[in-house]
Amino acid sequence: MERKTIDDFEPGPLPSPRQVDRFGFLKQEHNSSPDAITKIRSTHVQEREERRVRKWRKMIGIGGSDWKHYVRRKPHVVKRRIRKGIPDCLRGLVWQLISGSRDLLLMNPGVYEQLRHGPGQRSLYNVLKAYSVFDRNVGYVQGMGFLAGLLLLYMSEEDAFWLLVALLKGAVHAPMEGLYLAGLPLVQQYLFQFDNLVREQLPKLGEHFTQEMINPSMYASQWFITVFSYSFPFHLALRIWDVFLYEGVTIVFKVGLALLKYCHDDLVKLPFEKLIHALRNFPEDAMDPDTLLPMAYSIKVSKQLEESKHLYETKHGKEIQDDAKTSGKQEQEVH
Repeated sequence: MERKTIDDFEPGPLPSPRQVDRFGFLKQEHNSSPDAITKIRSTHVQEREERRVRKWRKMIGIGGSDWKHYVRRKPHVVKRRIRKGIPDCLRGLVWQLISGSRDLLLMNPGVYEQLRHGPGQRSLYNVLKAYSVFDRNVGYVQGMGFLAGLLLLYMSEEDAFWLLVALLKGAVHAPMEGLYLAGLPLVQQYLFQFDNLVREQLPKLGEHFTQEMINPSMYASQWFITVFSYSFPFHLALRIWDVFLYEGVTIVFKVGLALLKYCHDDLVKLPFEKLIHALRNFPEDAMDPDTLLPMAYSIKVSKQLEESKHLYETKHGKEIQDDAKTSGKQEQEVH
């Protein structure tokens, strides 16, 4: 490291004689007035945010040109920075990069324009209509509007469309189209897994839910269908989406558990009606991203999710086989 001498340091501006006492120290009123302190703090926050944006710009490169290279070289740095929150001015571009939707767009030039139905319609309608034409198995389901609406705040119609495709078709993570297919099969699986997590990690609350006949479909379906973009504070939803696009649906389970854990002592005392209300209306302090998200990140769920997924698939597969056998037997009886 290069050594510095006293000559390398330049003196800052000297205080005026009125700002110092007879010993040369800053007078108290100039040193710590509320306005001065607020101004210093504001400047510090602004400078810190500018440094953060510069780091992100360097990491992603012009138009995202360096992104893949950086992710390969320093995945842990990327993960840490995403968990701290993506700078709002770069959020739209970064969401497209981490979801893989930017690649889909570049590989399919002109496709979105072909799918659109006439000029002059609203952006949300355009995106959802285009998706319903693109994927007729899914078509349009109500919850998709919340996803598309959030994306359109940060990107163009075409970019939002391809990010929706990336999510539902699984460009980077497991496909999510099962959230919107008939019968919502993926929602049923996620709720089964979440119920298992609650019983294993919060047994007292899980027992209370059993006594009050509460199951996750009564309060958590929207968490998975809209990834917290419905009825959650906007600033919290954005931070969750930053992580969700990079790490996948695991963050939804973690945030859900963190909310229940944070409110645990109150929830275990409530009867059915008050419990349902509380599970749909969490207190404001529980929704602070700087409190809730570190708690969510610390929760381990991967192993339990894998086990409960296998259990669900085994059980679900057996039900399908039983239904098929019953149906076949009935056909034989008819003939």
